[in-house]
Amino acid sequence: MVTTARTGGSFAALSRSDLAVLVPELLLCGQLIDRSGMAHLISAFGRDGMAAVAIEEWQASSPWYTRRMQRALGYEGDDVETIFKGLQLDIGAPPQFMDFRYRVDDRDHGEFWLDHCGALVDVEPLGDDYVTAMCHDIEDPTFDATALATNPHARVRPIHRPPRRPADRHPHCAWTVTIDPAHVPPRMESHTEQVGRSVAAGLDLSPIVRGGGGRDDYAGPLLSDVRFADFSRSALVRIAEEVCLQQHLLTLGFLIGVRRRTDEESAATLLRRQLTGIAGLTSERIRNALGLPGTFEGLAAVLDLHPVFAPHQYVDRIVEPHADRVRLRLGRGAGIDEDGGWTTFVDADHLDPLDALVRGVDTHFTSRVVAETEDALVVDVVRTPEPAREHADVAITRFSSGAAFVFEDRGIPLPLTVL
Repeated sequence: MVTTARTGGSFAALSRSDLAVLVPELLLCGQLIDRSGMAHLISAFGRDGMAAVAIEEWQASSPWYTRRMQRALGYEGDDVETIFKGLQLDIGAPPQFMDFRYRVDDRDHGEFWLDHCGALVDVEPLGDDYVTAMCHDIEDPTFDATALATNPHARVRPIHRPPRRPADRHPHCAWTVTIDPAHVPPRMESHTEQVGRSVAAGLDLSPIVRGGGGRDDYAGPLLSDVRFADFSRSALVRIAEEVCLQQHLLTLGFLIGVRRRTDEESAATLLRRQLTGIAGLTSERIRNALGLPGTFEGLAAVLDLHPVFAPHQYVDRIVEPHADRVRLRLGRGAGIDEDGGWTTFVDADHLDPLDALVRGVDTHFTSRVVAETEDALVVDVVRTPEPAREHADVAITRFSSGAAFVFEDRGIPLPLTVL
């Protein structure tokens, strides 16, 4: 007998306090997508090929999701403050794990630096060549791509950056942001144009209903930190949806970059391995952050909130917890299916991503196909007597220090005024 039917609007079912906990988790897990995918790209294409795909995926996605968040939270503009606000709500810069600090000199000039860079901590053990690939080869074009979404004449340039000399140098890196009409904007890359034509890039999400208590936008001054508990429940629902959409847009960019370098079968294998690693770790972090039990009811809640299956406007899924199982129905006619995103790579013959996801809630869960047609995949998640071993792709993703990262309460954020 069905105890609860979850058919969409998943974030709207949460309290304001739970949403405030969940949103930074979603931002962090979005950043960890690359910890899941890049190891496999190195094996397939080498370090240089990995860096090239990383550049293309972020160039392809970040301009679109940056503008989306600006519109959603009402801070559209063309100045340095607007660029910095966007970074605070970007999966490429999750709070605290990527501890961006900001200074605004005037509307066209500012600096940011990282007091802590979790990505650097992850990569430094691999050696200077990998650090240079990330902090030079990848960051130069991708920081610019993000800034250009706000102002086509913006440029981001390093003051200093790793490899660190001396080895314990702090801050980890520092950058200037300058807006100058003399700067000639680069042309939009074909992969950026392609992602801009996706359903995800133009998707309508939940409107923010004003007057429910808390901030409904990010108008006003730039703050030293974004404290999500200060936002209204309605605004947090929209932010959560946007952050999940950022992850889908990044994945579409990832696929474009991979497909340029290999055949379709190999590209599908790489995508599934990326998905398996991040799906398992994300469900574990969601379960822990919200204090959910390892029961069918707890599993249903995680499935309903997981960015693989969210936002509900993009992914057609129904989650039904029963006394002895959870039934998941993945429809095949949603926006994600038109774009060819994550869930299109989960089918009756490829359940590893789903198994990793459900075992992030409890290692005794496993998925069983009920039916598969052109219209839908129907799966029951059941409990087995023996726990399953962690999937190798989840273990690779767990290599990141972000896997066990703990957010802290930093108190009331301060407005950053022009010096």
